[in-house]
Amino acid sequence: MLKSLFNWKVLLNLVVAIGIFVGLVWLTFRWLEYHTNHGQEIPVPNIVNKSVHDAVKILDDTGLEYEVDSANYDPKYRPFQVLMVYPAPGSRVKDGRTVTLKVNPRTWAPIAVPNVINKYSGLAFQRLDQVGLKIGDTIYEPSIQKDALLRILYKGNAVNPGTRLPRFSIIDVVVGSGPMRNISIPNVVGLTVKEARAVITKSMFEVGLVEHEDGSKDESDIIYYQDPASGDVRDQGMQIDLWASRKTPAELRGKIEQLNSIYRMKVDTSLPPVRYEEVNTEPSYEAPPVQAPAPRREIPKPEVPKTETSRPQTTASKPAGQGTEKPKTSSTPATGNTAKPAAAATTQQPAQKPKAKKVVVE
Repeated sequence: MLKSLFNWKVLLNLVVAIGIFVGLVWLTFRWLEYHTNHGQEIPVPNIVNKSVHDAVKILDDTGLEYEVDSANYDPKYRPFQVLMVYPAPGSRVKDGRTVTLKVNPRTWAPIAVPNVINKYSGLAFQRLDQVGLKIGDTIYEPSIQKDALLRILYKGNAVNPGTRLPRFSIIDVVVGSGPMRNISIPNVVGLTVKEARAVITKSMFEVGLVEHEDGSKDESDIIYYQDPASGDVRDQGMQIDLWASRKTPAELRGKIEQLNSIYRMKVDTSLPPVRYEEVNTEPSYEAPPVQAPAPRREIPKPEVPKTETSRPQTTASKPAGQGTEKPKTSSTPATGNTAKPAAAATTQQPAQKPKAKKVVVE
């Protein structure tokens, strides 16, 4: 095997293969140098704060490619002013390199109108302000959706959600003010179902049950009955039920009378109205009568007897003990106690000891 390896033919083929490989590598590098302009670099010019038209002209003269990217609008800079360059100014790049320019746009980028229809006006206003739309006039319109945002107007025209408007555009909004009261019901008998729908919607009511005589749903059927009846007053948004058929009113007389017996009930006003009185079943809590207190019996006070002093006598013939007199006792009660019982009036007072009289002897 070693003998065959050192054969001159094998060595010759090996040398030829190595030479071919080295030649291919050399040619590849030469082609890359030529294709990439190796050693030929161009400095990026300083085009910041220039207008985009002047910047593009300078890049064309230097042999560099460019790509314009609009950044967010900044009112501090001029429209179409170059704000940033990548690679940075002064960097050396090869000929044909693409340079990216960040340019200030002419105005704010358009934004999509959010879907706030039929939403509460407070939340809708907040959402519109978040996306950058300014609310101008608020128009109130009668609607059963009170305080709901019904429409968005831009320059007098209604706009749908998703429409793109300039940022900070002024829009007008239509808000529901609540249903109207006591609106007269329109007469749709004799109209087609399609025409009746339009009249009812225009009168700010809603179409309720639509019953066809033959069971079909043909909008060309004629209305022969409605409930509530025309001329009645209802609030906005109430439903109006319809009955439609292709037959004539004469053929539907029985059906109309049957519907009248259900929806047009007559009240007999010849009888006197029934009078209802409320019966008070609650227990009464009355205080018992207050009795006068019995008169208090008072005991009369004893009357002090009066003593009389006799004049002094000149005779001394009477002994000292004979000059005394018996005291008088009163058996009648005091005048202030006339209302007392008789037993109290006849009570006798105990006798008191009389005082001795003084006798002067001359």
